Amino acid sequence: MSHTRLWIAAAIIAAVIVVGFVLTVPHTTEAPRSVQTQEAAPAPTVSIRDSYKKGTHTLTGSVLAPDACTTIAAEASLAGGTTSPAILVALTTTPASGVCLELPTSLPFKVTVSAPAKAAIQTTLNGALASTTP
Repeated sequence: MSHTRLWIAAAIIAAVIVVGFVLTVPHTTEAPRSVQTQEAAPAPTVSIRDSYKKGTHTLTGSVLAPDACTTIAAEASLAGGTTSPAILVALTTTPASGVCLELPTSLPFKVTVSAPAKAAIQTTLNGALASTTP
């Protein structure tokens, strides 16, 4: 093989590399892509079931978490006094610290509280008011 053929082959390979680089690298004249703004997230939904027996409410339910490694803590308290008693269920989730598969998972909880039979139930999730479904 002659030196001329080697130089022509090297020039063709170099041209392919340069053209590929020019086509794949973003240019400074391109306008930056707009960042999609997230809409306000709706209130999280908590599924809850109330069982009343002898002055005690047993509240069981679940809330959807972003992954299975998230933990949940639940506390129930009575508020509102005697005129309009309400049961406040405060749910707190703690995100996982480490590697976890991001697969939405239902986290169950159970709390008990002494309250009148017709007490309303309000739920918060990480301090924000949550909507409840039976």
